[in-house]
Amino acid sequence: MILGLTVILVLVLFLPFTVRAVEHNLEAFLFLMGIAAAYISGVLDGSLFIKALEDPIHITLAVLIAGLLFRWCQTPMEKGILGMSKAMPFRLFLALVVIILGIISSVITAIIAAIVLVVVVSVLRLDRKSEIRLVVLACFSIGLGAALTPIGEPLSTIAISKLNEDFFYLLRLIGADVIIAVIAFGILTAILINPKENDNGLSTNLQTESYKEIFIRSLKIYLFVMGLTLLGAGFEPFIEKYLLGLSPLILYWINMISAILDNATLAAAEISPAMDAPTIRAILLGLMISGGMLIPGNIPNIIAAGKLNITSKEWARFGVPVGLITMVVYFIVILLFH
Repeated sequence: MILGLTVILVLVLFLPFTVRAVEHNLEAFLFLMGIAAAYISGVLDGSLFIKALEDPIHITLAVLIAGLLFRWCQTPMEKGILGMSKAMPFRLFLALVVIILGIISSVITAIIAAIVLVVVVSVLRLDRKSEIRLVVLACFSIGLGAALTPIGEPLSTIAISKLNEDFFYLLRLIGADVIIAVIAFGILTAILINPKENDNGLSTNLQTESYKEIFIRSLKIYLFVMGLTLLGAGFEPFIEKYLLGLSPLILYWINMISAILDNATLAAAEISPAMDAPTIRAILLGLMISGGMLIPGNIPNIIAAGKLNITSKEWARFGVPVGLITMVVYFIVILLFH
């Protein structure tokens, strides 16, 4: 069983980068890998399948509604964004986009924040390299900020549920860490992005989506989350055998696998109310930071990359170094304040 799960883990990690058909059909691929993992682990039963059918409903509805709003409000939103970008220094505007989206994602959800990011990127004429950097840094920010409340993303919902804590528990526990990181990503954006207009960007002329495209993307998100639910359940024996009981400092680094696996599922497997606050903090930060490294690591990554045609290689080329540096910085912080 462990050998089979290891093979699936390797396939999930490498195929999206090496096989174009897998990269372009990532949601279906993860769905099939999830079924395979659950079958190998012997957990593919009726109750798991029902859970896999139910888990994506709220996220899918949010993506569908946001897509429709995007279609109906695209023109006024584009005009408003252009107006704001011209009313202040452009680098400051980009920094504020990353910071504000990161902070409000805990209220409007990570998915809707990602949709807003797509609108912003689509109306700004930047070169492709700068646009990819903006998207990746903003998705790091969104992935971190959304975890501050249980309505922001699945990871925070599961963490609060497992710990039986109140609405603001995660804000108290990791709020300072997250807000500092979000501000840092905003500053990085201002430094690393070329503010000059360029016609060779990702989508300088974003076309209005058809209703068919909106529904297809929603279906893909449904399959994606369903696949992650199955994948996470299938990998629970693997996690229990090799991860549970380890030092939180070791788990912090091992949790980089959340770059390719659903961090909410890993949180469900690893977090226990018996743990002390520093341990929970280390686990959550490792999961949240590494979720921005690769496209499958977080749903906002999937939405932004899919809409703006960013490939897995392009994302990893910038996302992995940024994620690793951030991981090192926060590892030092955890060591100093554990």
